[in-house]
Amino acid sequence: MEQVNTQLTPRFYQWFLAKTQSPYATWLLNIVSFLESSVFPIPPDIMLIPMIIADRAKAWLLAFTCTVSSVVGGLVGYAIGFYLFETIGMWIIQKYSLESAFANFQTLFQEYGFWIILLKGATPIPYKLVAIAGGATGLSLWQFVLASIISRSIRFFMLATCFYFLGDKAKDFISKNLTLVFIGFFVTLFLGFLAFKLVF
Repeated sequence: MEQVNTQLTPRFYQWFLAKTQSPYATWLLNIVSFLESSVFPIPPDIMLIPMIIADRAKAWLLAFTCTVSSVVGGLVGYAIGFYLFETIGMWIIQKYSLESAFANFQTLFQEYGFWIILLKGATPIPYKLVAIAGGATGLSLWQFVLASIISRSIRFFMLATCFYFLGDKAKDFISKNLTLVFIGFFVTLFLGFLAFKLVF
């Protein structure tokens, strides 16, 4: 990507930006995608978008590997909900102060689990919460995997398609407005948690 004004760029994002240009960028992207589905608060979009812009020829491959690693990470979240909900699962929920909302979410999940994963997996609402709820409510594993593949594919391939065609326009905009983009990214992340808390 083009050089940006590092004095205006949040340090945390500078680190991610540098990693997108390293030989191990794809591996790191998949690690972030894997962890975000179970414990990590930062979604892989923060790396996926600049990586697609930097090399649009890899857009579909990046979306595919991100989907696979996210679904595999979701299985870890499912296992936490199924086997370790009273310990690790509750600890994760408490870290985000979502105990009450999660209890209501579980009730809905028992009846509409597959459709909730299908819809919420493609939104800013944290996928880890969906994955943990799937395990905690004993949702059929094959339903969880199928819904996760569909919803995660929709999310990451939509990003790939969008930024593949935006190309240099997106690169120029992000380079010139990186601080604004960074703020917008975390506002979206915050709204995802807030939506979960308010809706449920």
